[in-house]
Amino acid sequence: MQLLLEQGPITATAIGERLGLSPAGVRRHLDALIESGEAQAARSARWQQQGRGRPAKQYQLTAAGRGRLGHTYDDLAGAAMRQLREIGGESAITEFARKRVGTIVAGIEALGPHTPETTAEKAHEIAEAFTDAGFAASTRKVGAGVQICQHHCPVSHVAEEFPELCAAELDAFRELLGTHVQRLATIANGDCACTTHVPLFLPTPEIPTPEPNETDAAAQPAVARPNSGRSAQ
Repeated sequence: MQLLLEQGPITATAIGERLGLSPAGVRRHLDALIESGEAQAARSARWQQQGRGRPAKQYQLTAAGRGRLGHTYDDLAGAAMRQLREIGGESAITEFARKRVGTIVAGIEALGPHTPETTAEKAHEIAEAFTDAGFAASTRKVGAGVQICQHHCPVSHVAEEFPELCAAELDAFRELLGTHVQRLATIANGDCACTTHVPLFLPTPEIPTPEPNETDAAAQPAVARPNSGRSAQ
């Protein structure tokens, strides 16, 4: 289950290679997890397919499967957050969420000069910090960006009620990476992982083209008109 958590969606063949088991033996275990509602399977997308033939199935944990890995003191944490909101209002929840994420990324310096390499390295550093905090995070390059994937969320049940926890994570990513990032999916919303897209290239600012205005027109010297040759009456 730990492999499904950290690497899912993943094929039975890939699981067998990592664990030294036959694909048939792995599928028996996976079928048992699916029957108990702790895992689910889906066909790979065409771009993920290797070779010809029918796309292989990919497996991942369901919410019930992740729940077996433990959500410590969810009820107590939820009650404490509700009490905090009652005493200090929404601003108290936002400040708590900000400080909580600050503790996770403490020691990570904001990204300096932006290059694709330094941005990817900083994203990986952030993922490692969140892994240490129990989020089973990793990074993967996708197109012209890199994605930070959090395969587990120790506070997902609480985050369903208090989305400020997720928003604070996103703000921390923006501050450390110095660029716009986009949250694509969250476990709190029922997705298999919290996925955040980080662009590797900064947008090139457009330089506006100056347009002539009335002042410029007034500053232009007057153009003498040719004399028609007739005297004024």
